[in-house]
Amino acid sequence: MKLTLFPFELKFRYTFTISRKSKDVQPLLVVELQQDGYSGLGETADNSYYNMTVPRLMEAINAHRSFIENYTLDKPEIFWQEMYPRLQDNMFALCALDLAAWDLYAQKQGKKLYEVWNLDISHNPLTDYTIGIDTIENMVKKLQEFPWPVYKIKLGTQDDIAIIKELRKHTSAVFRVDANCAWGVDETLRNAAAMKLLGVEFIEQPMAAADREGMKAVYEQVVLPVIADESCIVEEDVARCHGYFHGINIKLTKCGGITPALRMIAAARQYGMKVMTGSMNESTVGTSAVAHLLPLLDYVDMDGPLLLAEDTADGIRIENGHIIYADRPGVGAVLKPGHSRSA
Repeated sequence: MKLTLFPFELKFRYTFTISRKSKDVQPLLVVELQQDGYSGLGETADNSYYNMTVPRLMEAINAHRSFIENYTLDKPEIFWQEMYPRLQDNMFALCALDLAAWDLYAQKQGKKLYEVWNLDISHNPLTDYTIGIDTIENMVKKLQEFPWPVYKIKLGTQDDIAIIKELRKHTSAVFRVDANCAWGVDETLRNAAAMKLLGVEFIEQPMAAADREGMKAVYEQVVLPVIADESCIVEEDVARCHGYFHGINIKLTKCGGITPALRMIAAARQYGMKVMTGSMNESTVGTSAVAHLLPLLDYVDMDGPLLLAEDTADGIRIENGHIIYADRPGVGAVLKPGHSRSA
């Protein structure tokens, strides 16, 4: 295989703010694997919370360039197993390679990836659109400028209930809230009770991932479902979330790609848990890969391309929450001419 890396820095439409930070640009890394005349694309994201930068991601992948470029891809699962011992300390890098391998594999079969898995896309969940933390006035403005059937509201302020009350005045859309670890037990229980009356569907990661005792107390008393995010990073975390959360949010970038995500979905179903996939603000490359998992999910947050003012590729389209697949085999993403900068 031929390996090519494309680093990007893409601007957000608005400053993107969650409970622990704000940012105006999203650094990303797109990986291309070429073999037998086919080209597969994968993507991973810079994220300071997990100490991942694009230079670190590129260094990790380049350290194994010789092995990758001398590898002949047969099955993506086997490639993942070969790469895991080499990149087990950098699942973000492993994700990009895994996504590219699945794209390449499906293209060689002349099928869209969901067709390779024989999945029915007729009942796919709608993606939400994220409203980042801001003044209440600005959050209302963002909502009004982007009418949508499902919103994910970032919280973790002194005015969280006031925010939801005010936003609810302006739309009947479904609300989901994400506190990104900002609340404690009592705050979570109080907020859940108030937000249930305001039409909130569920709460994502209300408390710090390390606070398992507190999360157990919340799980046993809370009136809304709670979905794990920072508490569910890799495969082993699914079992740890059982009895503490009602569902899990799988981030392909964090868990190492599609290959482990499929196993995480199966494990969550065995535990009777809801399943969601989320966004790390990936562009259309990574988001197009997520789209092929939709028939397996209850919820999805794949609004990265909607939040970015720039993009890396053409691929899936998102219209009023609905995902429209590209008419191409594989995941359907192709880099935009003139937008790629290989390294």
